[in-house]
Amino acid sequence: MLKYIWMVIQDLFLTVTFVTLIHAVLAVRFGKRGTSFHRFGISAGVLASIGLAVVKNTTNKIVSSQWNHYLYAILIGLTLLFVVFALICGSDPDKKTPAAGLAMCLSGSAFSAVRIFYTLPGAAAYPFNFNTMGNGYLSWYYFQRLLGWLIAYLVLIIYARLLYLCALDIKNKKIPKGILICSMLTSAFYCFCRFFVPWVNRAKWLGWPVKYTKEQYGWAGELVKLTSSYAMWFIWIVAVLTAVMAILLFTENTKVTDPYDNPAQLRKLKAGNRGRRRLSCALLVFMAFIVVSLTAIKSYDTREIALSEPESYEVDGDVIRVSMEDVSDGHLHRYEYETANGVNVRWIVVKKPGSASFGVGLDACEVCGNAGYYERNNQVVCKRCDVVMNINTIGFKGGCNPIPLSYEVDGGSLVFKIADLENGEKEFR
Repeated sequence: MLKYIWMVIQDLFLTVTFVTLIHAVLAVRFGKRGTSFHRFGISAGVLASIGLAVVKNTTNKIVSSQWNHYLYAILIGLTLLFVVFALICGSDPDKKTPAAGLAMCLSGSAFSAVRIFYTLPGAAAYPFNFNTMGNGYLSWYYFQRLLGWLIAYLVLIIYARLLYLCALDIKNKKIPKGILICSMLTSAFYCFCRFFVPWVNRAKWLGWPVKYTKEQYGWAGELVKLTSSYAMWFIWIVAVLTAVMAILLFTENTKVTDPYDNPAQLRKLKAGNRGRRRLSCALLVFMAFIVVSLTAIKSYDTREIALSEPESYEVDGDVIRVSMEDVSDGHLHRYEYETANGVNVRWIVVKKPGSASFGVGLDACEVCGNAGYYERNNQVVCKRCDVVMNINTIGFKGGCNPIPLSYEVDGGSLVFKIADLENGEKEFR
């Protein structure tokens, strides 16, 4: 569940922020005429994104990702157009700039449509790809991932609403526009850097060795490395800018500055100030949750899980013996054997609940490789995909289950053939 909270927020935070601020700026400057253009752009982007997500995940059609690089160029162009016409129009609704105003509305709407189409299909398609351990859509595995996905969208929707209201309520209307322009230019720089990815990749076509070094690709290669190494910085810059707007809204409403004629008007003005301070605090709270999601929750979800140390066993000729008494406590037990080629082959043993049999398999699976399994709250969990194993199915082939390993029961021992472990060497190379 946690995985899809931070992943959706990370994918869509910038898009939600840009689209919301554009809508607010157009509403302040042009009223319903500006927002009607923008709603059309938003609707077009959402519908196209959903259509692309469905096509990619319900058909066998291969949709190339190379078009992303053309979208970078389109986004850069639309950003520059919007910024230029936004500066020409200014923030005064009484300033008559019909041609520039129309161009600002159209470029802002087109930017939002393309930006949504660029980021939403991937985030919208996550439910198609939830790992449910073969249990299908009507299972707890699917529901908990879907819940995280829905929580992220709910947080972003509330954040967008609060951001929009803050942009409308702040007295200095130049602040939202300035923050929007700075944020869009920051994103345009990121798109400019990413635009050179296919250029570097096409060096293969020319027979050049593709190594991202300054000597071979100069400043273009450096820009590619910049966006790969510091991609989150662009999110933090925009987050700080929007937080500044919330703080400014709070500070300008700490005391009454508007004129009033009687105590009733004063109480009304104070009530309005309190409402705007609460609004700014609510926005900061949701931004704090977003920051926590992209830092603490992401760090926790992607943390490196340390596998337990291998336990001891007895080698008896061409077999290995493990005492049944040692593995009958219901917990996960891990063992390791070094093959003649120096490869460490791991396997796990766990007693099945309510049964006299054991779940035995290599500490690897056909889906996630040799990442291994660990015990969490008396459950066996895949380290790579975080899927909880059904202990009763460990030992059966398929899905994210451990690759089966044959064993025999001899007296009070589980007996494993060394030849079987040697055959499992390929999974751990």
